[in-house]
Amino acid sequence: MDRPTWVSRSLFPFEAHSFESADGPMHYVDEGQGSAILMVHGTPTWSFLYRDLITSLSTDHRVIAVDHLGFGLSAKPGDAPYRPQDHARRLTDFVDHLGVDRFTLVAHDYGGPIGLSYALQRPTTVTRLVLFNTWLWSLRDRAAVRAMDVVTRGPLGRLFYRRFNGSPRVLLKAAWGDRTPLTDEVHRHYTNPFPTSADRTAPWVLARELIGSSEWYDSLWRRRSEITQLPTLLVWGLADPAFGESSLERWEEALSNATVRRLPGIGHFVPDEASARVTAEMADFLQDS
Repeated sequence: MDRPTWVSRSLFPFEAHSFESADGPMHYVDEGQGSAILMVHGTPTWSFLYRDLITSLSTDHRVIAVDHLGFGLSAKPGDAPYRPQDHARRLTDFVDHLGVDRFTLVAHDYGGPIGLSYALQRPTTVTRLVLFNTWLWSLRDRAAVRAMDVVTRGPLGRLFYRRFNGSPRVLLKAAWGDRTPLTDEVHRHYTNPFPTSADRTAPWVLARELIGSSEWYDSLWRRRSEITQLPTLLVWGLADPAFGESSLERWEEALSNATVRRLPGIGHFVPDEASARVTAEMADFLQDS
């Protein structure tokens, strides 16, 4: 798979690999050797979110990070299905393709329901969890999410996501607590994967599926007992406007074998915003588990 010229080799020095999903080619990173770690991103990010973790952890582990179809360096076919269920299906096909039979699952944002749906299907395959500011339940009871859903489904939402590229340009930036690491160069690596309106379909679909896929989230949450005993590391940005303290508390109540690290002043995109702290916490967790 060819690397676009805008990808910085100093920021993202990894060899590009390609998986031919049923809906189009997907880019992924596969670095290092040892026990496997699979990193699953959300919206509007890609494997770039995990670049510092990949560099550090691949010295002792095999670190795999895939770009969902429609994101990052993966293809963006206009006629592909982009609901979270569709991403989850492709993720299962990807793991089957690699033949990895045991791994630590790392998930952020939409990577939570997408990645954890795999863990719920095959609980003996996933040995540990590392979760950053994510969810696994219906968001229908949140008035702010319902209000955003109304806007997103209308002409203003289409203009914001498709014409203006608002998800990485505006929403991503607004969700950081400490923007110091979010340099212009780093920010370009989040906006550049979506150069045209046609390339911005996947983020727009996932914005609508916060409510649209509520029944699917509910079905996952009802099966949570399959994963509640897994050793889990929760590293949480408390300045996250989307999934803050209340979401963390819900996870704490559900997961009986969780180690929790609260990060005051850190926003939604924890693996990038607080990469040094996250790397240290993960290294300790993986050694002790």
